[in-house]
Amino acid sequence: MIDLVLGGARSGKSRLAERLALTSGMAVTYIATSQALDAEMAQRITVHRERRPAHWDLIEEPLALADALRAAAASDRCVLVDCLTLWLTNLLLERDQQRLGRERQLLMECLGTLPGRIILVSNETGMGVVPLGELSRRYVDEAGCLHQALAECSERVLFCVAGLPMALKGELP
Repeated sequence: MIDLVLGGARSGKSRLAERLALTSGMAVTYIATSQALDAEMAQRITVHRERRPAHWDLIEEPLALADALRAAAASDRCVLVDCLTLWLTNLLLERDQQRLGRERQLLMECLGTLPGRIILVSNETGMGVVPLGELSRRYVDEAGCLHQALAECSERVLFCVAGLPMALKGELP
């Protein structure tokens, strides 16, 4: 089963995804895509680490997400990926501009083949003004296309606002 959890910044989407993983009754592997490129991001990572149960496995993978998913997924395991928009940002900033397309293709190909439960977390960015700057516009476009493709292959899509989940596809947990 694939769950896609979307929401804006500080909407409660990560907490919701963590609750879904906790209540799955399965062993959990958390795949973190962020990189501590500055002090503020390092602090955010620390907060997430402190909030997670100590017995969860952790994979830190900022780029090769499909490989990490294949390595972690098992029929008796829940894999939580947080978050796809940071993963997307990491790939957009890569020197190899073709890597984003390759990694996205690998992700989409592997998702339907993975055993167990997969929970994907991502920021919904397409609800505001069109951003200034080519890179920002490309980011919003890429995120929107990625979310549409993921929603299509997910059994459940949840949207989180002010800590409250809304079911866009499937039933509320």
